[in-house]
Formats: sequence, structure tokens, C-alpha cells
Amino acid sequence: MSTLTIRNLDPNVKHQLRKLAAEHGVSMEQEARDALARGVAVEQPRRKPSIEALTQLGRKPDKPFDLKKVSDEMWDEGLR
Repeated sequence: MSTLTIRNLDPNVKHQLRKLAAEHGVSMEQEARDALARGVAVEQPRRKPSIEALTQLGRKPDKPFDLKKVSDEMWDEGLR
């Protein structure tokens, strides 16, 4: 096993780590190991999409689509 030293850790991160460790009933060190392992987990290779999924991408929408209205709504929401 290897050893890793982390310097200049934000106190809030340490506090959250301690809190999570207590909730899970493990040491802070174990919680950190688990979090690191989850964070760098190798993703499974993506499956190729089915022909049905690809065909669905090319279908016409059922009703008219107003891109300007959708865009305006997104901008209005962002300004709130």
C-alpha cells in the first residue's frame, strides 16, 4: 500500500470528511480512501447505441418546436 500526504486541505473539506466518516461509522482516513477510490474509478466502456436509439435521433418532432421561445425562457431563468 502507498501513503499520500495532502497539504493545505480546506478546513471545510476536512469537517465534511469527518462528518461523513462518523455517519458511515469509519475512520476519517477510511472515508478519504473511499472518496478517492470513487473519484478516480475507471469508467466502464460505453456501449454502442442501438439502431433504434440512433433512428430516434433523426425523427421529426411531434409538434412544432420554437427555438427562440426556448432560448428566451432559458435566458429569463438565468437572469432571475
